[in-house]
Amino acid sequence: MSCYQEDFFKEYLKMMVNIVVLNLLICISLVFWIVSMTASTYYGTLRPISPWRWLFSVLVPLMIATQGFKKKSLDHSGALGGLVVGFILTVANYSFFTSLFVFFVTSSKLTKWKKDAKKQIDSEYKEGGQRNWVQVFCNGGVPTELAVLYMIENGPGEIPIDFSKQYTASWMCLSLLGALACSAGDTWASEIGSVMSKSKPRLITTWEKVPVGTNGAITLVGLLSSLLGGMAVGIAYFITQLIFVTDLEISAPQWPIIVFGAAAGLLGSIVDSYLGATMQYSGFDQNIGMVVNHQTKDSKHISGKPILDNNTVNLFSSVIIALVLPSVAWCFWPRG
Repeated sequence: MSCYQEDFFKEYLKMMVNIVVLNLLICISLVFWIVSMTASTYYGTLRPISPWRWLFSVLVPLMIATQGFKKKSLDHSGALGGLVVGFILTVANYSFFTSLFVFFVTSSKLTKWKKDAKKQIDSEYKEGGQRNWVQVFCNGGVPTELAVLYMIENGPGEIPIDFSKQYTASWMCLSLLGALACSAGDTWASEIGSVMSKSKPRLITTWEKVPVGTNGAITLVGLLSSLLGGMAVGIAYFITQLIFVTDLEISAPQWPIIVFGAAAGLLGSIVDSYLGATMQYSGFDQNIGMVVNHQTKDSKHISGKPILDNNTVNLFSSVIIALVLPSVAWCFWPRG
């Protein structure tokens, strides 16, 4: 078989896989709709998925994933994973969708921002970011699971966050928001702090100055960026609440969502940095003059142990924030 025939066969196979996966996604989404309609008819308590919500939840994530693939923000597997995450979050709650959308768009833009400078300090920098399915699910897996639990508890639709009236559903909403804000905060800190900070970063565990790119290293610019990243996700959630929730006047105030998002972004970045400093290997490779995340013959150990990689650190950070911060928010959230 010639090289041309091989390439043609690979492209054809990839196209067929895309068609099969897209058909499966549409079938799965239809099952969601049918089950929702059946359950709402039988129990009379859950809201069914309307045809417009279902259509929006299929088409919009499909368009976003396609654009992300074309602009190299997602690779082939990342685009398919993004479709699954996007569909479930969108069909569950439009506030979930806008939070995910802001996280994805801002993270993709920041990854490409000052790319030439980042190539000089990041040994694993990819053109455009090109997130794969592992990265998509490490950042979106926890929100996806929470969105499914939210639909089981409350059905699809938007609700005000009010612990005095809907404790469980409110807890899930804040947990999901916390996970996305945590991921956004960590990404903003990494992408902005690495190129904008004028001072050398310090390792969060020892406070020693370390080379740029060291896992677990923080800067003041990075911490402020993580606060703003979480706040951006919180603002998106808050604005969507104002647009789609009809009974806000008789519910608890929703403005703390913005404060909670900012706190989740900042604390998530700190947790991520601590895990990175202790459980991720960082070494300086004399041969390439950069920090590397795995041991090489020319690398000198800086910090951490080769236990976790960056994806699992992101996953554990989002799980911790998703579990802890909603409980803290419940203590301070104003009652309606």
